[in-house]
Amino acid sequence: MNRIHAFLFSACIYSCTSVVAQQSPPLSVVAPGAQLVKLPATFAFSEGPAVNKKGDIYFTDQPNDKIWKYDTNGKLSLFMDKTGRSNGLYFDKQGNLIACADEKDELWSITPNKKVTVLLGLYEGKRLNGPNDLWIDAKGGIYFTDPYYQRDYWERKQPDIVGQKVYYLPKGKNKPVIVDDQIVKPNGIVGTPDGKYLYVADIAANKTYRYEINADGTLKDKQEFAPLGSDGMTLDSDGNLYITGNGVTVFDKTGKRIGNIYVSPHWTGNVCFGGKDRKTLFITASEAVYTLQMNVKGVE
Repeated sequence: MNRIHAFLFSACIYSCTSVVAQQSPPLSVVAPGAQLVKLPATFAFSEGPAVNKKGDIYFTDQPNDKIWKYDTNGKLSLFMDKTGRSNGLYFDKQGNLIACADEKDELWSITPNKKVTVLLGLYEGKRLNGPNDLWIDAKGGIYFTDPYYQRDYWERKQPDIVGQKVYYLPKGKNKPVIVDDQIVKPNGIVGTPDGKYLYVADIAANKTYRYEINADGTLKDKQEFAPLGSDGMTLDSDGNLYITGNGVTVFDKTGKRIGNIYVSPHWTGNVCFGGKDRKTLFITASEAVYTLQMNVKGVE
């Protein structure tokens, strides 16, 4: 840790102080009078927030190869260094952090003590494009998106697999199933807590789709849900979908646009709910990270 990183780390352990005004008119899902609050730290590119059972939020700074923890008391601390260039994160029922580690294009399971197990490395002997985001169903199966974004830390200059797909990895298996190969560039992904529906964003086509989930984990009845793509995304207890990119755009469960939460800088990479009551919206926005108090609860 160099002097600059040490300074940022020491500054990060205290609660946030910078406040940024929210775009008006206020949305019904946002708590009355709530404002975006900026964490007093700068990241190279913040991504992949995930919430544990306590309500603590973990997120990545992929270019710096770190995972940070923001606890329910507002304390920010470094959880892990050398994370395999982790991007999207999600907690399983056992409390392990499942990570899209795209340094070698793998899925990792990270215990609370930071022990790493590689869950998936290759698909049919070929290197994946770069697992980006994931969602875990009630059976422990992992849905993940596999777009190709050329990384400066890779030696390869082109993908090993033709096409950019959505996969499902059943619990305990080491071979995923392709559940959609007709998306241009899949990115954000999230499912409903009842296990009935899966949402997948096609960031290149600027669309988000909703699927019905079959008992075996495969998908059916693909429908365009929103005329907007997304990086990461999340759901609340009312079934509203939160899409990132230009701020955070909220759609109700019928696909009707509720409105947009303005965030500066404009590009938001991901979003999730956390806190003891799950009413804190946590937004990773490029070099910045924000929180916002909400009227609704998260379901992840």
